[in-house]
Amino acid sequence: MESQSDKSDIQFHGDEPDYNMASDMDLSNQAKAAATKTKKKWSKSKVQDKANNAVYFDAETLAKLEKEVPTYKLITPSVLVDRMRINGSLARRALRELAARGTIRLVSAHNSQLIYTRAPAAAVEAEA
Repeated sequence: MESQSDKSDIQFHGDEPDYNMASDMDLSNQAKAAATKTKKKWSKSKVQDKANNAVYFDAETLAKLEKEVPTYKLITPSVLVDRMRINGSLARRALRELAARGTIRLVSAHNSQLIYTRAPAAAVEAEA
């Protein structure tokens, strides 16, 4: 038979074991040490590069605008900003100019989002 001294620091009083407080203190100290060891470090946020978009049309960009944009199926100011690297206000102005010429057609104008599409080929040939 095992004697009382062979058992670890646990003594039974009724249904629940009575643990030694010293072992509980050791566990809490270990938990604190583990928490401070793995403390989260603040990561540096990644800075997005500033877009260097043109604010004026140069000859090359203007030629590309007049040649390629009327062939796009979906034309919005944001599409022009992404593909041509031009300013948003310049893109809106260019779209208004192309729509006035009849090379593109306005589909929807809702608040600040303008949606254009290519004009039917018959309408473009009739103007030329």
